[in-house]
Amino acid sequence: MTDARRWTGDATEHGAEGERRRDARVGRTDLTHWGTVAGRALARVGTWVGDRLGPYAALLLTLAIGAAIVAALTAAAVGVYDAVTDEDGVAGVDRPLLDAILTIRSPGADAAVTAFTDLAGTVGMPAIAILALLVLSIRRRSWTPVVLIVAAGAGSLLMTVVGKSLIGRDRPPLADAVPPYEVSASFPSGHTLNAVAILGVITYLLILRRSSARARAAIAIAASLAAALVAASRVYLGHHWLTDVLAGYALGAAWLALIITAHRIYLTVRTRRAGREREPATA
Repeated sequence: MTDARRWTGDATEHGAEGERRRDARVGRTDLTHWGTVAGRALARVGTWVGDRLGPYAALLLTLAIGAAIVAALTAAAVGVYDAVTDEDGVAGVDRPLLDAILTIRSPGADAAVTAFTDLAGTVGMPAIAILALLVLSIRRRSWTPVVLIVAAGAGSLLMTVVGKSLIGRDRPPLADAVPPYEVSASFPSGHTLNAVAILGVITYLLILRRSSARARAAIAIAASLAAALVAASRVYLGHHWLTDVLAGYALGAAWLALIITAHRIYLTVRTRRAGREREPATA
């Protein structure tokens, strides 16, 4: 094998052909097969858009609709927030949990948790996202990782801004928090949203190219644990109430599910177009 071949690999592993060959299945699950009526309807609409505007147009349109849905979900979270909090904006479990955490803090643990939680902050998580989209897009010679990871970050930011502006919940008292202090609104937790949505998309893209079920499981478990630890760190440091991170986790998971659905529609468009192109040659 030549040096060039060693670095570039098989041409069928790259671009649209690589996506059809490697990304359309996870184990025995065919991502382009839709088992529900709603799913088949989505696939038909996506194929119609893709036939006229192209597969990436179908992907972007689905993501745009998904962004509107998650913005509405964030607004709906206001009702949930009102239902679980009292007149002071604190849920029954929030204060007792923080009081329990205050009894187990130590300077060493505070420093370690602060360093860890910064990985999901305004510097750490964008750096992780940029590194991942560069590596994945270059290796796969495709814009799809760029679109999906940017969408994950943009949607996370949208939900965080909408939620904080609509609710304006106060963070835990500064006397109970570990510096450096944060002064923006508390609900929902932006760090948790970022961790679930962005790490979730990166995990999904990695799993698509793993043939081993054990490798897929290991990647999924590691990412889930990382997101859970980010959420826990926000409560431990007194930067968020428990209900803030629970809401961030739920909203991030909803956005992740919509991104994966959009990608499945994109793959369906690619696969069906390729099938129609092969039919005349076969005939």
